[in-house]
Amino acid sequence: MPQPFELPAELNIYSAVETRDTLLAWVSEHTAKAGGQLEISAKRVDSVDGSGLQLLAALSNMDISWRLVETSSVFSEACQTMGLASWLDSRYLKSDLAGAKP
Repeated sequence: MPQPFELPAELNIYSAVETRDTLLAWVSEHTAKAGGQLEISAKRVDSVDGSGLQLLAALSNMDISWRLVETSSVFSEACQTMGLASWLDSRYLKSDLAGAKP
C-alpha cells in the first residue's frame, strides 16, 4: 500500500489548482499499484473551503476508490458542515475529532 496522499495545510481556492494537479498525478501513479482504496490524509489541513472539498468530490466522481485515513478537526468540521460526513468513517480515521461536532 502506498503512503497516503497528504493534503496541504491550505486546502482552499488559493491552492486548488496546484493541489488538483498534484493529487491527479499521485492518483495516476498509485491507482495501478494500490489495487484497493487509495488513502488520503487531511491531518495537516488548517484552512479549507468549498473549492478544496470539491477536489475530493471530483475524485469521487472519477470511479476511484479512496478513503480518508486522518483528518484535522478543521477538515472534519468542514465536511460535516457541507454534508460530507460520510467521508469521515471512524473505522479508518486517526484524527483529532475530539473537538469536532458529532
